[in-house]
Amino acid sequence: MQYEQMRLEFLDLQGKGRYSQEQKEYAFRLIEEYGVRATAKILGVPRQTLQRWCRRCGVNVKRCPDWVYEWADNRALSRGW
Repeated sequence: MQYEQMRLEFLDLQGKGRYSQEQKEYAFRLIEEYGVRATAKILGVPRQTLQRWCRRCGVNVKRCPDWVYEWADNRALSRGW
């Protein structure tokens, strides 16, 4: 439900061309929080398109979102590693 709302907000930002600059900036904010793969699923935009936007606009993308590292640490602790 929440992701559907995000997708609708993304579609509302559409401009004259295929994707507007506002849509790209919205995608960059989601990429920062959720990562490229999850953002692609949420917005319904191919992952390669998002990666191309990031390269062209100079947006550095982390290997994975911050929450993944925290999750991995908690999992290791629970397993006694």
